[in-house]
Amino acid sequence: MERVEKFLKDAGTYYLATVEGNCPRVRPFGTINIFEGKLYIQTGKVKDVSKQLHANPNAEICAFNGDEWIRVSGELVEDDRVEARQSMLDAYPSLQGMYAADDGNTEVFYFKNAKAVFYSFTHEPEVVKF
Repeated sequence: MERVEKFLKDAGTYYLATVEGNCPRVRPFGTINIFEGKLYIQTGKVKDVSKQLHANPNAEICAFNGDEWIRVSGELVEDDRVEARQSMLDAYPSLQGMYAADDGNTEVFYFKNAKAVFYSFTHEPEVVKF
């Protein structure tokens, strides 16, 4: 899981795919953090992505960096603890101007039953499950 986090942080931007009804929705994201042995993302409860994840937690991340790319799929489960939200904000101080752990809007989700696949044109795909 640490390798997945490092890859996504090094890439800087990853793309999160969710489902709305029967339509895929993809948008750029940048927050990724390990807290208590789980891989987390962050968003705001007022955003469509939050509503989509609550309706259907199946999601996938894709990112490209150099000559490699990664796809991470699984269920995104909300962690409503202040400590989990604060851990994300501590990892991304720039977010603290827009979010606070107790603002009623900040929301963090962790991957459950996750599968990450590292791809490259020069080697076979590598699979990591967590």
